Amino acid sequence: MLAKLRSWLDINKIIAFLRKRILYVVGLLLVIAIIAGVGILYAKNPDFFKDLEGYGYIGIFFISIILNATIIIPISVMAIVSSMGAVMSSPLLVGIIAGVGAGIGEMTAYLAGRAGRGLLAKSSVYTRVEKWVKRWGWIAVFLLSVFPFVFDIAGIIAGAMRMPWWRFWLSCWAGRTVSYITVAYLGSVILKAIPWLN
Repeated sequence: MLAKLRSWLDINKIIAFLRKRILYVVGLLLVIAIIAGVGILYAKNPDFFKDLEGYGYIGIFFISIILNATIIIPISVMAIVSSMGAVMSSPLLVGIIAGVGAGIGEMTAYLAGRAGRGLLAKSSVYTRVEKWVKRWGWIAVFLLSVFPFVFDIAGIIAGAMRMPWWRFWLSCWAGRTVSYITVAYLGSVILKAIPWLN
């Protein structure tokens, strides 16, 4: 009986348990703080993103990080990348830089999944995306980031499944870069094709 009590009260196990739970809570609080901070920034200064566009490539980098870190802001990062592709000298560079920013911004969904596995209700979309990520791993993350309609769910699932962060980030970056390069070039072509936009 005494041996069982000692093993149950093993200080190393207690510390390991607390450390694991604290990391989850800190991760979840970090995600909530980022999303709330971006929401407050937008609420207090709606022209913030237009101001960032004036900073060129650095502006698109930060816009991409911020808008991919949360889904509560009613501004389409695709529209901004398209317009920046039209006005900047290199749509390719706009797409690459926006893709890097998107990879960084999407880490909030990954961290949310890492911090709390039961964060999302198991809807049919969640279940379907979860099956894709379980079956195809980083390939599913890549494909879902190219077509980003349900990508936040994929990020949460990848985090909950303990996909290595670097694999998630590389897959997300590659997929979003493909998507953003395409959108930036489309914006550039449309601007040149419609004379009254020049």
